[in-house]
Order: sequence, then C-alpha cells, then structure tokens
Amino acid sequence: MKNSIKVERAKKDMTQQDLAEKVQVSRQTINSIEAGKYVPSTVLALKIARIFGVAMENLFELEEGD
Repeated sequence: MKNSIKVERAKKDMTQQDLAEKVQVSRQTINSIEAGKYVPSTVLALKIARIFGVAMENLFELEEGD
C-alpha cells in the first residue's frame, strides 16, 4: 500500500515524532507505515488522515497485488 504521509508531514512541517505523538503510536510505527512495511489499522489510518485534513483515500492507495 502506497501512502503520502511523508508529503503531508512536509506540508505541515511535522516530524515523524510529532505525528506519532498526535496519533499515540511510536515514531517507529510512523516510519514503518511511510516505508510501506506496515499497513495501519483502519482506526489509525483515519486518525492520520484527520490530522492532515484529507480523505483517507487521498492518503493511502492500494497497489497492484494488495
């Protein structure tokens, strides 16, 4: 699953740690999601989308084979 979390963080001048604290996960979790190594739960994905004020579908995109 592709995502644009890193791009959205840059727009808001936010670090991985800042985002992690806002959604109550570790920085490592955010790093893993951004790297495509971890697929977040629906609840976590919704929380992240809400932080950035975007629709979840605009933040996460299915790839071929997902």
